[in-house]
Amino acid sequence: MSIRLGNSCMNCEKFRNDYCLKHETAVSVQHTCDSFKMKASLKDEPNCLNCARYQNPTCANPQKAAPGMLCNHWAPQATA
Repeated sequence: MSIRLGNSCMNCEKFRNDYCLKHETAVSVQHTCDSFKMKASLKDEPNCLNCARYQNPTCANPQKAAPGMLCNHWAPQATA
């Protein structure tokens, strides 16, 4: 069986903080509509703050690493 993202409001580019910007109403994971547009990215932009190596011994640039910066050694944080 394949794993797919649903066309729920949570994955729509018009969704912000439990609110639909297009329809100007509160929405949740159960909602979707015909105007659904998939977000271009489902994760935050990669940078030091969401890097698994940030402020750890494996950071390649510990003296320069800072919020908003990105390097060739960026590694996504694991979430469970």
